[in-house]
Amino acid sequence: MSFIETRGNDGVKESEVTFSQAILSPLASYGGLYVPKELPVLGLEFLEKHINSSYKELAKDTLKAFKIDIEDSLLDEALSRYDEFDDSSNPVPVVKLNENLYVSELYHGPTRAFKDMALQPFGTILSSLAKSRGENYLIMAATSGDTGPATLETFKNKSNIKVCCLYPDGGTSDVQRLQMVTEDAKNLKVIGVKGDFDDTQDALKSLLASNEFKEELDRRDIKLSAANSVNFGRIIFQTIYHIHSYLELVRVGRIKIGDKINLIVPSGNFGNALGGYYIKKAGVPIDKIVIASNRNNILTDLITKGEYDLRDKELIKTNSPAMDILKSSNVERVLFDKFGPARTKELMDSLVENNFYKLTKDEVEDILSDFEAVYCNDDESEEIIAQYLTNGYLMDPHTATAIKAYEEKNDQMLPYVAYSTAEWTKFSTTISKASSYKVESDKEALELISSKLNVKIPDNIDNLFKKDIMHLLIVEKTDIMREMLNFFDS
Repeated sequence: MSFIETRGNDGVKESEVTFSQAILSPLASYGGLYVPKELPVLGLEFLEKHINSSYKELAKDTLKAFKIDIEDSLLDEALSRYDEFDDSSNPVPVVKLNENLYVSELYHGPTRAFKDMALQPFGTILSSLAKSRGENYLIMAATSGDTGPATLETFKNKSNIKVCCLYPDGGTSDVQRLQMVTEDAKNLKVIGVKGDFDDTQDALKSLLASNEFKEELDRRDIKLSAANSVNFGRIIFQTIYHIHSYLELVRVGRIKIGDKINLIVPSGNFGNALGGYYIKKAGVPIDKIVIASNRNNILTDLITKGEYDLRDKELIKTNSPAMDILKSSNVERVLFDKFGPARTKELMDSLVENNFYKLTKDEVEDILSDFEAVYCNDDESEEIIAQYLTNGYLMDPHTATAIKAYEEKNDQMLPYVAYSTAEWTKFSTTISKASSYKVESDKEALELISSKLNVKIPDNIDNLFKKDIMHLLIVEKTDIMREMLNFFDS
């Protein structure tokens, strides 16, 4: 399968590339992104075939349906990373909360967040490609809290790979920060950035497009790639668990194959939602994909009003920091799919130049045929956490935004699958506050919740507080390139 560019071709880059090329060099012409030239068929026959499949069997067949240029042996090696999750036979439990609401728990991997679902196998593939080609790569990641730990985990001690992870100083939970700054592998560098996630993501995209930076890396015989969801290697793995969710509802008898369901996705950078959109287009019976945002509700305005307006907009720090994002990169891939490269380039150029674009009435209706959107403030998310705790279900604040969307949108017509994107342990102070417990630190909150609710703190979270801090650097975004180059020269 070929991959093409969201903003059209500049006459310099190849007009079509392979999957391997797209993940090794993820930035396309004019600052655009790579997308599949066509989607596979994943309709009723495909679903019937996999009604009794394991998650890994489903994943491998889905990947092969995309006709990617990766050998079966490497796919098997990559998918074996799911054996390291809490339950190797079921890495993604789907839990029934009521007759109409199911929660897909995506956080049972090594860093306790949904990014593991894509980054654990993706890292194996990318590092194997680099080694087989005899090439050295710098993998860049900008994180709002979960991509960073998952990226560092999957690439640590990998040959031919160095990783530089950027996080917004003060913009993550304490546990998320500790997961990054305590990593001690020699091929990893973690940098705090003075600013918010959009600043770190802008810095990453600028460096990916910078000729000066590439020339400096060329002098050191280093190539450049990214682990953010600008890289389609992330997105392809994020299609699989949506199919799995559908099949799980069939397996428990809630629906029959062919019946429709709705998805609810807590969304910041839109990659998780994009995976659901692609499998809907490929033939899985999904009605609507509900985008759940926090107070940074730029996606709500886009979907309901057709306006992407960053003018006079400042990012708000919330209790769901992984969604504290204003520039959602993967929206561009939906715009391309619906409106083509010329219109996508026009819209994205307007966003860069004017901090604003507006869709036409017909374009908004096209978006609304697939998506709905609501948002949730901090008080509402804490109320949801407390409400569901009384019924015995413990969730993090990102998941709470999805449950609030269910409470608002549920019309009893179709079942909903809401995605739980992080474990409670990463946001324990918020859980404590919602439970009316006063605590001074993450560690105190973790121990209190564990004791009060009789839930175990995973060892890899508990041990963070005993590890040495290895990465102390916090810089202005203008200094990031220098610090990256120092990483190679030290």
